[in-house]
Amino acid sequence: MPTATTHLKSHKRADKRTALQSLKDRFDYGLNPEKLGAVSSYLCDPATAHAEFMLVKNQYQGETDRRAGHGALCYQIRQAFPHGEVTAEEANRIGYETAMRWTKGKYQFLSVPI
Repeated sequence: MPTATTHLKSHKRADKRTALQSLKDRFDYGLNPEKLGAVSSYLCDPATAHAEFMLVKNQYQGETDRRAGHGALCYQIRQAFPHGEVTAEEANRIGYETAMRWTKGKYQFLSVPI
């Protein structure tokens, strides 16, 4: 079993940006085709994930009266493997499995090996 260093990072709304634009900027950076291989997704489409994430936050706001544009907009799970220990496909699969465990299949996510 490969050994990964794992780090959880939250992303908030960027200054002078809407929550939606902040998510789009973050996802556009992470989904840069020059940097990545295969992209796996769960309960969302990578092309529209920023809008889908915001929709879920707005639904949450409607149910709880908590403002959707404040606090964490999304979380990024970073996993680093020793060089040559896993292929991009294996890293993608491991990332997908990790995200599924952390979300318990209740929330949408993307798995992107970079």
